[in-house]
Amino acid sequence: MEELLARVCDRTGLDAGTARTALGHILAFLQKEGPEAEVNQLMAALPGSESLIAEANAGDSGGGGGLMGMLGGMMGGGGVMALGQKLMAAGVPMGQMQALGQELFTVGREKAGEDVMGPIVGSIPGLNQFV
Repeated sequence: MEELLARVCDRTGLDAGTARTALGHILAFLQKEGPEAEVNQLMAALPGSESLIAEANAGDSGGGGGLMGMLGGMMGGGGVMALGQKLMAAGVPMGQMQALGQELFTVGREKAGEDVMGPIVGSIPGLNQFV
């Protein structure tokens, strides 16, 4: 996990705390929205991912305001829009979200393989634009 955090920080310029929270939110989102078998394989390939999810969930107020929260609500209250709102609330600028997602999925492909990551990307509408 430390390698992933370092790579995300290098690529995005985020501080380690923000990167940890953001990765936790993304992994929690994948766990909720993605295909269970492949997401479980990804989690196994990224030791420490469960603790990042727990940290992100502990700090999650559950609410979402502003334009992104409103749009997420209009689109069913979930999905990539809701994730984007959580990332912004965690301190990730809009311009860094794609780099963050790309780095996570690059490491996922290196550690778990394309046969794991491909179905995850393919099963979540809108995710492919961030990875």
